[in-house]
Amino acid sequence: MNENRVLVVDDERGIISLLELYLIENGFDVIAATSGKEALAKVEQETPDIVVLDVLMMDMSGFLVCREIRKSQKYMPIIFLSSLRDSESIIKGLEVGGDDYLTKPFDPLELIARINVLLRRTL
Repeated sequence: MNENRVLVVDDERGIISLLELYLIENGFDVIAATSGKEALAKVEQETPDIVVLDVLMMDMSGFLVCREIRKSQKYMPIIFLSSLRDSESIIKGLEVGGDDYLTKPFDPLELIARINVLLRRTL
């Protein structure tokens, strides 16, 4: 069991529940946040090993959350998980500091593989 801590940030509780199921089954410790502000607080309090971050949230965009995380956590991997599929959004996600970008709908096992790749490079 790897016990790496994954912060999952999405305002859709169904996505969080799905990811929790797969991540826990694959040996991860899951921290959940349903808003950008909550995500920023949990990054400071919980120090996750990696963040899976939605772009479209009610209080602030995932792009802004990523920029804020990067101010204090330059090397924490961030994977965007978004329904925005256009190349402009994907490029913006990578330019603001994201390490990867996966579009919804997604294969949870592919997301876990991407998480493992980034953790292998940073831990």
